[in-house]
Amino acid sequence: MPHAIRIHQAGGPEVLRWEEVLVPAPAAGEATVRHAAVGLNFIDVYHRTGLYPQIMPAGLGLEGAGVVEALGDGVTDLQVGDRVAYAGGPVGAYAEVRNIPAHRLLKLPDTISFETAAAMMLQGLTAAYLLRKTYRVQPGDAVLIHAAAGGVGLIACQWAKALGATVIGTVGSAAKGELAKAHGCDHVIDYSRENFSQRVREITGGEGVAVVYDGVGKDTFIGSLDSLRPMGMMVAYGNASGPVPPLDLLLLSQKGSLFVTRPTLMNYTAKRADLEALGAELFEMVGSGRVRIEVNQRYALKDAELAHRDLEARRTTGSTILLP
Repeated sequence: MPHAIRIHQAGGPEVLRWEEVLVPAPAAGEATVRHAAVGLNFIDVYHRTGLYPQIMPAGLGLEGAGVVEALGDGVTDLQVGDRVAYAGGPVGAYAEVRNIPAHRLLKLPDTISFETAAAMMLQGLTAAYLLRKTYRVQPGDAVLIHAAAGGVGLIACQWAKALGATVIGTVGSAAKGELAKAHGCDHVIDYSRENFSQRVREITGGEGVAVVYDGVGKDTFIGSLDSLRPMGMMVAYGNASGPVPPLDLLLLSQKGSLFVTRPTLMNYTAKRADLEALGAELFEMVGSGRVRIEVNQRYALKDAELAHRDLEARRTTGSTILLP
């Protein structure tokens, strides 16, 4: 029988279990995928800890890449043997084999490997909707990207630079700063040593940035608002440091008639056409070399507990994959 990581209660990394699982024949509209690689993302921690509750027992993981092994009734746009990748759920990617709704799968171009796909799908599609849909970055825009050396950060920095933006990134160490600079950051701010909102004002001549992409949450939220130009947009897409406290909307007017949004990939890819369009943009950016995907950590899937510990301790940079 194939194996998968399962949890039977919310908690720390120690709740992750490597278990045998039964994978039935795919139902109508489903495909069976044998994973070649699985992506690791901070949202997996939210599912594990119960911040995003699940019915137990449950799986983890929202992205993977592999080969189609079987098709359920009604699936006409895939064939057994197709190379595919996906991101955004349903939860359960930490598995050697799984069934998944076929409409969530994208066919992989031959130029993109399974490891690259598993490393980029969730983070890359996230960067795609953030930069092209939530706030459409224009040439000449100044943008602030938090956690610039993280998985989404490294992709978003390169992509924003390719769009002609001035890219400001925050990092937590000198080493991560060098990594961010090598991936498109024009200006790097070490938030462990500097007040990032003050530095943003200095860099932009007092104006502020057009948009802040903030996956950190509680620790950076107010500083992010303070970094925006009047009528700028605060995009809060994650909570790595914890949820943002309740917000008094009057604060947005006091700080310059600001916009705040809390988007999710699932909303932006709920329609098949939107998923395909964002996927095509991502594949084109990666295939052209304008965005490089670097897998900086690899773990065996059965060692997901260690991977989670390193992720939460911020010992990882760029993309991390789990190998079945």
